[in-house]
Amino acid sequence: MNKHSNLYIIIYASILVIVVAAVLSIISTTLKPVQNKNIELEKKQNILHSININSNRKDVEQLYGKYIKASYIINYKGERLSGDAFNIDLRKEKLKSVEEQKLPVYESRLDNGSKKIIIPLVGKGLWGPIWGFISFNDDNNTIYGVTFNHEGETPGLGAQITTTDFQKRFIGKQVFDVRKKFVSIELKKAKSKSNNIHQVDAISGGTITSKGLEKMLQNCISCYEKYLKENSK
Repeated sequence: MNKHSNLYIIIYASILVIVVAAVLSIISTTLKPVQNKNIELEKKQNILHSININSNRKDVEQLYGKYIKASYIINYKGERLSGDAFNIDLRKEKLKSVEEQKLPVYESRLDNGSKKIIIPLVGKGLWGPIWGFISFNDDNNTIYGVTFNHEGETPGLGAQITTTDFQKRFIGKQVFDVRKKFVSIELKKAKSKSNNIHQVDAISGGTITSKGLEKMLQNCISCYEKYLKENSK
């Protein structure tokens, strides 16, 4: 066959595409279990971080087993459902009606014996998804800890939601007012000097990310409102 003919070029290119596709498929299939395990470990680290427990890949399994004592699924009425809470994709659940959503809950018991409730969060920032976990003291109102992450927020601005300094601002804040009405957390302009128990200083220069995070808290926690009220001390 003439190596300079169009037919030869087409056949050669087709074979090359098929071979490359096959190799990539094999690599993808081989690495899938490793990728899934990495996702699992990262999620466990984030859950632990929301109760202020730092972990790494070496000790995350041991610490997760020590501090996370239970996990289950509820609906918006606070009723328990069957299924595995850890494998629930909250982002997909939020696309459903409130009545159809399956909501994961994690229970933690710390070294001092105190119980913490942990729930996941998903939302949208400036450039893409944002997510995290939030934990509550046994009054199911006062925030014990949070962890936030993002896919592509601006470094030095919106990406600051991942910093310890920003996340510490939420500790001790409350999502219900004195009448037990759900009010969530409002992110106010940075350095507003507000001491409001329901407000947190927003990220300077990260207005859209801050508003996205504020909306994420409102939308996600509100689905757990009845559960939090009925299971508070």
